[in-house]
Amino acid sequence: MLGSIGMPELILIFIVALIVFGPKKLPEIGKSLGKGLAEFKKASDDFKQSIQKEVDGLKEEARLETPAVPAPAPSAAAPAAPALPAPPPVEPS
Repeated sequence: MLGSIGMPELILIFIVALIVFGPKKLPEIGKSLGKGLAEFKKASDDFKQSIQKEVDGLKEEARLETPAVPAPAPSAAAPAAPALPAPPPVEPS
């Protein structure tokens, strides 16, 4: 949305704000708006960092709780499977 605002639109907004608020009040409003945006950015960065710390802590906790399973050692020859006995012959009835 803000990407579609061009220079003519910004000039129009500035002129309307100048008429509505006056030349004396406009710098104060700009300063207040800038401080508000800076506080919002700081709060959002703090929130993002706290969420990231929680995610990292959960990942570390999951890593510590999961036992490490050693990989099977490669061997030159696989052990032979035991031979099964042949089934008994079936006599016709």
